[in-house]
Amino acid sequence: MSSKSSNNLVNPNARDAMNRFKMEAAGEVGVNLKQGYNGDLTSAQAGSVGGQMVKKMSTVRTMNFTRRSRTSLGHEVGVTYVAGLKI
Repeated sequence: MSSKSSNNLVNPNARDAMNRFKMEAAGEVGVNLKQGYNGDLTSAQAGSVGGQMVKKMSTVRTMNFTRRSRTSLGHEVGVTYVAGLKI
C-alpha cells in the first residue's frame, strides 16, 4: 500500500487560495470554520462544505423540465439539457 497522499496541490502556492475558497464555501452553507483544525465538525457539516466546493468547481450543469409534446396533444415529455464547458 502506498503512503503517498492524493490531496497534493499541483502548485504549492495555491494552498492559500484553496483555503480561502473553502472558507467561502463554508460561509455559503452556514458552517462556521476556523483557521487550523476543525475536527469538531460533524460529517454532515464537512460534507456540505466539500459538496459546495465541488458544485462551484463543476463545469457541467444539468436542467430538467417537462414540456408539451410536439407530436401528441395533451401529453408531456421530460427534457434534460446538459451543458458543459469545453476546455
